[in-house]
Amino acid sequence: MSKFNAFENAMQQLRTAAKTAKIRPDVSERLKHPDRVLSVSIPVKMDDGRIKVFVGYRSQYNNARGPYKGGLRFHQDVDLDEVKALSFWMAIKNAVVNVPYGGGKGGITVDPKQLSKRELERLSRGFIQKIYRNIGPHLDVPAPDVNTTPEIMAWMVDEYSKLVGKSTPAVITGKPLNKGGSQGRTEATGYGGVEVLKEVIKGQGLRGRGQGVRVAIQGFGNVGLYFALFAQAAGFKVVAVSDSKSGIYNPQGLDIKKISKWKEKNRQLRGFPGAKNVSNEKLLELPVDVLVPAALENQIHKANASKIKAKLIIEMANGPTTPEADLILAKRKISVVPDVLSNSGGVATSYLEWYQNLHQQKWSKAKVLKRLEKFMAHAFRDVAKTAKKHRTTLRNAAFILAVQRIAKAMK
Repeated sequence: MSKFNAFENAMQQLRTAAKTAKIRPDVSERLKHPDRVLSVSIPVKMDDGRIKVFVGYRSQYNNARGPYKGGLRFHQDVDLDEVKALSFWMAIKNAVVNVPYGGGKGGITVDPKQLSKRELERLSRGFIQKIYRNIGPHLDVPAPDVNTTPEIMAWMVDEYSKLVGKSTPAVITGKPLNKGGSQGRTEATGYGGVEVLKEVIKGQGLRGRGQGVRVAIQGFGNVGLYFALFAQAAGFKVVAVSDSKSGIYNPQGLDIKKISKWKEKNRQLRGFPGAKNVSNEKLLELPVDVLVPAALENQIHKANASKIKAKLIIEMANGPTTPEADLILAKRKISVVPDVLSNSGGVATSYLEWYQNLHQQKWSKAKVLKRLEKFMAHAFRDVAKTAKKHRTTLRNAAFILAVQRIAKAMK
């Protein structure tokens, strides 16, 4: 998350939505402030016997629609401003995809690569010891985020269960399968994004057929990889992909399964047979129909927005487009499906995991993904309808829809 004051950016989005849809001032005023922000010190015994103190945060933004919900990240840049902004966006995202949650977010200021596995476990458990009274299945439900894994979630659930004296798997989502996790969670975000892409194409009268529609994807982590696999399976022509080091491009289309194996073996995309090497920056400017930023924030900005040739952008990263770029893209009639809609498949599946835990059920992957399809299709249609009604962008429409749903719940 860029340090240009993420929270101020979030509040600008709130102001724009409120102005367009004439949201009542008392609702806007309440949504400018999180309900509660926790800041805790976590002393950890390091492997060499020293005690080191880390700082952790949890921002509980709004719970009008249900328990606070959002991830926990371990990163050296985590600070109060960031977790407040992210918790606001989680409240928006949960309302857009219409799951019964509010918004929350948290994290610890730490570079996890500098810690041994045992130190990481002590830190994770120490964090829960400090916040366990403020979380719970019906109060606040954390999940994994940047640098946090299903294993870390399992340690946290175990610690919480010890502290409250009973097994409570529904307190955290994103757990390993054998600890109450859900089938389909790994691929959910990428899968959900492709469902949104199919809805957009359907709306353009192409009946969901992706044949011939050229797609470039920046980012080949979990989200980008699964987006590429499902897009290809749906008949879209994926012509370019990139990771943090390099990218590849073939206008005739790429075989994503082969590329995934190539990257596993060679630790890079560069040099894949039959494809040209392309930089991350150049990938954004390729002659394609659909551009999918699935890497870092602020990739599409004032300097490159005028060079983008795609007519549709599906945001799979968080905040990949700056507000200045948004204005340029809107003027150029380039549709942007915002992150709070297109990458909400993860949180929708978190809800399905939570539901299974609460009702002591275990669903098949097919059942989970079928439910997810419905969430994504309904969410896109609701946002598109709102955009049409207010004659505004899909991003502003998503914020309007979410704020109206939150306002209704607050009433």
